[in-house]
Amino acid sequence: MFRMNLFHAVVLGVVEGITEFLPISSTGHLILTVKLLGLTPPEFLKSFEIMIQLGAILAVVALYWRPLFNLEIFKRVLTAFLPAAAAGFIFYKLIKRFLLGNPHVVLWALFAGGLFLIVFERFHRENKSSPGGLTDIPYSKCFLVGLFQCLAMVPGVSRSGATILGGLALGLRRKIVVEFSFLLAVPTMLAATALDLVQNASSFSRNQIEFLLAGGITSFVVAILSIRFLLRFIRLHSFIPFGVYRIAVALWFWLLL
Repeated sequence: MFRMNLFHAVVLGVVEGITEFLPISSTGHLILTVKLLGLTPPEFLKSFEIMIQLGAILAVVALYWRPLFNLEIFKRVLTAFLPAAAAGFIFYKLIKRFLLGNPHVVLWALFAGGLFLIVFERFHRENKSSPGGLTDIPYSKCFLVGLFQCLAMVPGVSRSGATILGGLALGLRRKIVVEFSFLLAVPTMLAATALDLVQNASSFSRNQIEFLLAGGITSFVVAILSIRFLLRFIRLHSFIPFGVYRIAVALWFWLLL
């Protein structure tokens, strides 16, 4: 096992930036990358995996600051955030202790999620008459999208995947639900980061703070590119390639581990 260094922080920042907004699970990929790199100590890495998301949050803010300051959109995002806020507050310690850092949970979630993604896309037909803007999404559907997001507390499920597929299942348009998922990430990941900071910030060393900054800055830059890629991708493609990718990664790691 190796102790974390600046190079590892940047690598994990790249992984976070690429995977946070794609339906392939950023937390799952970070856990598997940590396993591949053979890193230790585990407790700081668990905090790193949560707090490095701050860079990705800022990428959304940089690209979507106008919608975030729209009161009607903000109220809908807040409505969707409430279920995850309650569940995260209740189950935070349980999740961090038993689920984060567990590659077996990640692999099962990646595999099952990949199968579900493929089957869902094969049978799903987009409702062309559904609301055409973020401000048109009913509050009831916002809340239900938030419930779907709670599934992502299991590493490997994918927060973006759960919210996007949940929104599609509720009849929302693909582009709208993808953008709503981006915006919903802001309060969700801010809350997770803030909670971990309150719990653990006093125990971080100077080197560990430097690692968090390096990983966060890297994830910010890469996340901007990832968001733009996904918006272009969904114009012409379904999410089936991401389902195939999830299954392939799970099988490869099963053989490796």
